[in-house]
Amino acid sequence: MKHGERAAGTSRAESRRRGARGAARPRVWFTRVRALLAGALVLGVGGTLTLAAWTDTETAQANFAASVFGIQGSVDGTTFADHPAGGPAVLSFTVAPTAMSPDTTSYARFTVRTTAASTVGGALSLSGATVGGTGLGPSLRYAVVAIAGNVTCNAGAFAPGVGTAIVPSGSTLATAGTVTQPLAAAGASPVNLCFAVTLPAGTSNAAQGLNATATWTLTATSSS
Repeated sequence: MKHGERAAGTSRAESRRRGARGAARPRVWFTRVRALLAGALVLGVGGTLTLAAWTDTETAQANFAASVFGIQGSVDGTTFADHPAGGPAVLSFTVAPTAMSPDTTSYARFTVRTTAASTVGGALSLSGATVGGTGLGPSLRYAVVAIAGNVTCNAGAFAPGVGTAIVPSGSTLATAGTVTQPLAAAGASPVNLCFAVTLPAGTSNAAQGLNATATWTLTATSSS
């Protein structure tokens, strides 16, 4: 082999070695970077696992109970009892309501209070009467006022400024009260209602011998 050919071969071999070293450098750099990233990821996970916190709690409690509410009625303002729909109280009228003549008015008191066991007060309302009988009901007129306990239930109770009008004078028996009355708890401060029922002057002779039964319902609604 000539000297020139040996030199050329040597040069080509050196070039291949340099190229191999140059190609290896990026692979080595990539391997180092990947190792660093892996180390960073491992450090990140390790940091998360070492986090901790303290906790504390508070609790609250309350007790609840339902109220008690009921009412009783009395025709004399002294003796009170329950009077359900099947056993209504019989009002004691000053003029016998079974022998009414035209231009006659009869008065009766009815008192309502809460029961002694009632823990809350309320409001009392009066419904219109359910009327039965043989046909006198349409001829009758009535009125109701709320009065103080020391006021007599008669014509004077309907004078201006004496009582509180619940049902206006001259109303039919089916007319409901327009005003409610407050009820106190535990039977305090009874509500006294004065009823006035009239057979008006000029009532037809055809009403003679007829009768009527009027049943009023008083409803109490608790305040809470």
